[in-house]
Amino acid sequence: MIDQKTMLTTAILDAFEDGIYVMNQDLVVEYMNSAMIAEFGDGVGKKCHQVLNQSVDKCPWCQSDEVFKGKTIRREVHIPLVEKTYYLIEIPFENTDRTISKLSIYRNITARKQQEQKLHASQEDFKNLFEHMATGVFISSKEGKFLNANQALLDMLGYKSKEEFLNIDLPQDLYLRPEDRDTFKQMMERDGRVIDYEVEFKRKDGSTIPILLTGHARYDQQGNIIGYEGLNVDLTQRKLMEKELREAYDFMNKIVQSSPNSITATDMKGNTLIWNQAAEETLGYKAGDVIGKMNIRKIYPEGVARKVMQMLRSDEYGGVGRLSTYPMVYVRHDGEVIEGNLSAAIIYDAKGKGIASVGSFVDLRDRLEMERALRHTQEQLLQSEKLAAMGRLTSQIAHELNNPLYGIMNTLELLKTEISPDNRRRKILEMALSETVRLSDLLRKMLSFSKPDQEERHPVDINSVLDEILLLHEKQLKENDINIKYRLAEGLGLVKASKNQLRQVFLNMVANARDAMANGGTLTVTTGPDGDNVVIDITDTGSGIREEHIDKIFDSFFTTKSEVKGVGLGLSVCYGFIKEHGGDIEVKSREGVGTTFVITLPVHNSDAPEKNEAE
Repeated sequence: MIDQKTMLTTAILDAFEDGIYVMNQDLVVEYMNSAMIAEFGDGVGKKCHQVLNQSVDKCPWCQSDEVFKGKTIRREVHIPLVEKTYYLIEIPFENTDRTISKLSIYRNITARKQQEQKLHASQEDFKNLFEHMATGVFISSKEGKFLNANQALLDMLGYKSKEEFLNIDLPQDLYLRPEDRDTFKQMMERDGRVIDYEVEFKRKDGSTIPILLTGHARYDQQGNIIGYEGLNVDLTQRKLMEKELREAYDFMNKIVQSSPNSITATDMKGNTLIWNQAAEETLGYKAGDVIGKMNIRKIYPEGVARKVMQMLRSDEYGGVGRLSTYPMVYVRHDGEVIEGNLSAAIIYDAKGKGIASVGSFVDLRDRLEMERALRHTQEQLLQSEKLAAMGRLTSQIAHELNNPLYGIMNTLELLKTEISPDNRRRKILEMALSETVRLSDLLRKMLSFSKPDQEERHPVDINSVLDEILLLHEKQLKENDINIKYRLAEGLGLVKASKNQLRQVFLNMVANARDAMANGGTLTVTTGPDGDNVVIDITDTGSGIREEHIDKIFDSFFTTKSEVKGVGLGLSVCYGFIKEHGGDIEVKSREGVGTTFVITLPVHNSDAPEKNEAE
């Protein structure tokens, strides 16, 4: 029977994450803990090399003979069977019967070995990158000595011997201005890094070279800065380009400053180089606030700057590198949009490389505004002619149609008395009478549009008028599955108005809402105060109005209905009535959601003196 001490020992060994097994001098495994069994399977009673290597011979790394002689072995072992590497500890111990057994502990270090290999590879990669990078790379001390530098930095500064280079004094031998080294150190101490710091270095032969210096601090284990490392980029080519652009700018500036047209020039990235006085006046930006500070894209609408550059590079707009007169809009500093014509060209250096673009903009605001005003006047004249013609036409229609139309209506009414309500012809007769009434209503609207009723105005309770209209239409709306919701505010002031004209406005609004809700819906009518005004909201849940129609619905003759339903005079007449009463109508609509008409009318002030209608 296994004693309690043995059970405790077994439990402890099973708790280890390392694989542990015990074997005797015949190499037979006598015990394996749980971790060892999980790695190699249960091999108790088998030879150790059968368990570890599935081999009839001893494992190649076996040192059992030395262990059984009393030596403790520590070594790394790679076991191909499981493709893992272990740190192996083998310890001899004496049994109670004075025989010797071996305790082996296998600690899995595969992940660590893989990490070491990756670290080694990374170090090799870093070394290769450091040595072969075309940019000058350095490591320096705080005291002012290079600790290491790559070949590119030696070549850049004219040194052949790395040993000589590492011995130079940085403030005195490298920096053209020693105080730049102090500034570099101060930035490092403050920020822990320096990005794109422009300095001038001295080469070995005494010549100077412009450098763009970027670096970061190196720290010890306590977080103290012990040195610096970073990159030195030769700015010679960029400085030469800047010089060429500056000379081009000086030359062009003398030519363009007196031009009456706006002339601008930019580098190939859009950064402004030239901004003449005409550009200041036309676009509202001062040259001092633009040159070298603002990108030309800011004065173009979104995406237009890219389009202009594409046209410049195409041969379809005057040849590659040129843009002939092209309609263009700019955005002024105050947000105003300026219209005109743009001509542009790319400026090339001696090697044919594009280094800048220049544009000339002709402001056509005055001419275009004059053309728009002329077109607007022509449209107004045309509209006036239409309205005058409509007025003459409606007058003629009134004289020609009213009498026969009422005669037809009276005749139809008389016929109704002679035909039984149950007769099928009665329904046809009522349909004809209904259409005749509709024609009469249409005629009335046309007459109202041509010559609105000049009815006497009195103080009117808006809620009372709306209540009458909705009560009149309640049955018809319910038959069309339309629910009515009222929210009429109490205590509203009276409105001085023609009650009949207001009825006509509200009747038209309700009819439009009914037509918009062909499949049923909800009509909501609300009133409320707004300062010295009364506000009426009439909302439906119908088909809504398309966005492109919103600005046209109050225009004469505009309609979205079929010819059977109207000719586009209803809302125009309503708009005229409300405006004559000193009010306003606004519309808010979303297609497929519904429409709200907001009518605003001034409250009648009984204490105010009456205005003469002729005023």
